[in-house]
Amino acid sequence: MDEPERPRSGRGHALSEAICEDLELFAVSDLSERIEILKAEIMRAEAEILRKQAGRSAAEALFGGAGS
Repeated sequence: MDEPERPRSGRGHALSEAICEDLELFAVSDLSERIEILKAEIMRAEAEILRKQAGRSAAEALFGGAGS
């Protein structure tokens, strides 16, 4: 009998763990550093969204949009 597939633990796993951390344990300087790291990650994710949207737009321009 085949085992059921296990969910991937890699994608977003570290983020899920970070969200659950007890912030009470961090010093103010640690929290400030954490915020800067999170802001940088938000910028990285937003840049990837823009890159993917541009690729989709280029493909739609070349091949026509959905429903064409």
